[in-house]
Amino acid sequence: MSINIRDSVWDQNGIVEQIVSETKLPKMIKVRQKLYNEILEDIPGEIRKQIELAKIAGTIKPGMTVAVTVGSRGIANLPQIIKETVTVLRSLGAKPFIFPAMGSHGGAIAKGQRDMLEGFGVREEFIGAAIKASMDVVQIASLRDGRPVYLDKLASEADGIVIINRVKAHTAFRGEFESGMLKMLAIGTAKQKGAEACHAQGFRNMAENVKAYGMSVLENAPILFGLAIIENAFDQTNRIIALTKDEIPVQEPSLLKEAKEKMAQIFFDRIDIMVVDEIGKNHSGDGMDPNITGSYCTKFASGPPNVEQYVVLGLSDESHGNCLGLGMSHYTTKKVIDQSDFDAAYANALTARVGRTVHIPMVLNTEQLAIQTAAYIGEANGAEEPRIVRIKNSSHVDEIWISEHMLEEAKNNPNIEILGEAKPFDFNADGELNRE
Repeated sequence: MSINIRDSVWDQNGIVEQIVSETKLPKMIKVRQKLYNEILEDIPGEIRKQIELAKIAGTIKPGMTVAVTVGSRGIANLPQIIKETVTVLRSLGAKPFIFPAMGSHGGAIAKGQRDMLEGFGVREEFIGAAIKASMDVVQIASLRDGRPVYLDKLASEADGIVIINRVKAHTAFRGEFESGMLKMLAIGTAKQKGAEACHAQGFRNMAENVKAYGMSVLENAPILFGLAIIENAFDQTNRIIALTKDEIPVQEPSLLKEAKEKMAQIFFDRIDIMVVDEIGKNHSGDGMDPNITGSYCTKFASGPPNVEQYVVLGLSDESHGNCLGLGMSHYTTKKVIDQSDFDAAYANALTARVGRTVHIPMVLNTEQLAIQTAAYIGEANGAEEPRIVRIKNSSHVDEIWISEHMLEEAKNNPNIEILGEAKPFDFNADGELNRE
């Protein structure tokens, strides 16, 4: 990251503040959205039940080494899920180890990927198994057109591989298989080299390539079984399903449909300004999940809400500086820029072949000025009474703030509960929002 950008003085003559600081913001009202909230109460018990099914347990032979995938997404209860999987595998006589299955994430280096796992709480002393991180791959097959298919070298040397991943809608394309088991096989287990190969034709062909690469790995690697995770609208564990190697490509499409039906949403289609308190890789591979925020980075995926302008106010600690997704916003703060590790974000964006996600938006000195700037620009485009929605992050949209001009619409929606009276944005003396 350029020292010049970090050390630069933004709005050094105060002109920006002079222009926008008198812009009035509407009062905001806190509301609760009624979203799908069923959770899996006994996660360890369900994992044991699923793996001990005859069709799954029968794939384990005493003494075999088993490589267990862990990705880079912020999956709920991930340490517990990995720990219990390792425990059950050991009870069946296997010798499990963990390997990062996250393509180019973590700065595309082994230490960065290991650090990401430990940041999620997946630590050797807790899960009871070694973490073996490497960026080395081997070619295990070729597609029909000759393109090479890669697999993590350490995983390829194991007697078997167990795939663990959440099934959900992808943020940049639509297809029979989106984020899930096949995508982890196609991209995650192939490290940076394989991820780059799968992304080489861009998201225009991603649906076809995820299936082609994923099926090739499934057919040519020692895959034992998969644990598919479905989460509710609060990003909490809803279901865990064990799938045999043969069941993965057959059942994943229906699990994807189920996941989409249960995912969170914002019950307002037209929004002038969306204020996002925090983006991050733990919330979405895109920083903020466009399936919820509408901030799609490609034309190969779309959906509500229809948002005119985005304001991003923070970057999660769990992202380790990877600010992928910041480029989808229009305004941010110097604080966010100072937190950003563009080296990590650029490696991620280049591998995905989507540069827009790491563009730098207009940078303001304070959160207040960032929001006022969005309102100032919006006024010139007809939003004199702006429809503003403020969310904590795309993982938590059960309680959100809406501007007073949206109150009647909220009252007429049975999925929305009004939680309080309208009140002004609460900024402190430094122009930062007071978080609840």
